[in-house]
Amino acid sequence: MRLVVGLGNPGEKYAGTRHNVGFDVVAELAKRFGAGKPQNKYQADFYDVQIRGEKVLLIAPLTYMNRSGESVWQFVRFYQPEMSEIVVVCDDMNLPTGKLRWKPSGSAGGQKGLSDIIQRLGQETFPRLRLGIDRPPGKMDVTSWVLGKFRDTEKDPIELAVVRAADSVENWVSEGIEPTMNKYNRQSEEA
Repeated sequence: MRLVVGLGNPGEKYAGTRHNVGFDVVAELAKRFGAGKPQNKYQADFYDVQIRGEKVLLIAPLTYMNRSGESVWQFVRFYQPEMSEIVVVCDDMNLPTGKLRWKPSGSAGGQKGLSDIIQRLGQETFPRLRLGIDRPPGKMDVTSWVLGKFRDTEKDPIELAVVRAADSVENWVSEGIEPTMNKYNRQSEEA
């Protein structure tokens, strides 16, 4: 079984914000695989789907970004996946808007939701998929930036990135991390 965890903040107030691109990827995958309404367990909305013959849980923690680890830890404790069978999808200010970056493991790189998951699981040896949201302009506050909505000029690139990210998750399920990194990190560089 695979766990695909999309990070974000719950509620209409945060829908369409930069910090919620992980939720957007989970929603795209749920729609593709006809998941219907989400189930609720372990402080998360989740969908139970089959992707390329593999059972996959699509998880959107409802604990707010900075406490995402609470929910993820409960799913990991119950389902007992290998760390390589979990991917966390989150925003990244260090990447240009719409760029994708897969990594097999590593630090949180300043992403607080990812940091909380690492802290709760006690390790950082799970894959992550980062979607670029760019850095705030000028002296704009980081919190205002990540909780802000995308500008009109960013909407098409981010929508395409969400679709590409969902494609890459499908690839990860069937092909694994190395082929997915080789294909999608390179495509992102060329885009």
